[in-house]
Amino acid sequence: MEALLTPAQVLQQVADALPSACRRNVIIGGSLAAGYYFFADSGEEAIRTKDVDCLLAPYASALPVAQDVATTLLSAGWTLPVEGAWSQPGTAQTPDGELPLVRLYPPGDEKQWFAELLSTPADNPQSRTERQFQRLNTPLGHFALCSFGYLGVVEVGAVETQMGLRIAHPAMMALANLLHHPEIGQAVMSQPFNRRPIKRANKDLGRVLSMAYLSTEKDRDALDAWVPMWVQAFERVLPRERDHLQPTVGRGLRALLGSEADMEEAWFTCQHGLLNSRRVTIDQLKATGERVLAEVVEVFEEL
Repeated sequence: MEALLTPAQVLQQVADALPSACRRNVIIGGSLAAGYYFFADSGEEAIRTKDVDCLLAPYASALPVAQDVATTLLSAGWTLPVEGAWSQPGTAQTPDGELPLVRLYPPGDEKQWFAELLSTPADNPQSRTERQFQRLNTPLGHFALCSFGYLGVVEVGAVETQMGLRIAHPAMMALANLLHHPEIGQAVMSQPFNRRPIKRANKDLGRVLSMAYLSTEKDRDALDAWVPMWVQAFERVLPRERDHLQPTVGRGLRALLGSEADMEEAWFTCQHGLLNSRRVTIDQLKATGERVLAEVVEVFEEL
């Protein structure tokens, strides 16, 4: 089971471990970014996570930054998983697509979470649905620096923290997830979610609903800022893809809201994720989705 962790403590630990010269090139995403954005001021609320996504940007500098970060962490006593496919580095003979990703646990015996190094994608519209790998050579062996899909949009509007790291804005993480799932695919998460098999799309689209719910809880009019941010993301990151991507932004969310079984899975992941400290019903979460469609997606589609 994923551990319940205080976002500020984990973010501070990551910031302390990273080389100071590299921090400007690191954007924290995923559960940790969302948890810190919404819960940092409370000091009490925890998140349920096992991985800390460290996104290296921009793409042109990602590989040398990853080299520096990985070498520094390994020298500071960070360790690989003790078992599984990614517990051993590759060699010079290992094909790029078979190299393990960089997943490192901080020093200590608890092993509650690990940092994973990712890269923003190259500007290549034809390969948005495919994972891209860059070979990363470290003193321990060879790894893969992975990038995929629409991760690049989280560079837009990244939020500064007092630790000297940036975190992805909820609006941008929501956009990336919506673009990645224009339909409810059948792919299931590699690890059961709280002992239950869950479709990847339902987990990611559920994250969109969680972030929208928490955004409007924090500020009733928070969704008003999402559309301008999405427009900026397309202008800066996806200018050549706007015409065919803009109509797809809401398709996956509409499919989710229209399926009781998929909606229940999404709600389940929310209750064991960002919304674990709140008693949010499926109807409340669905109402949040309808609001996202009306106030954000449909406005964006009509631009």
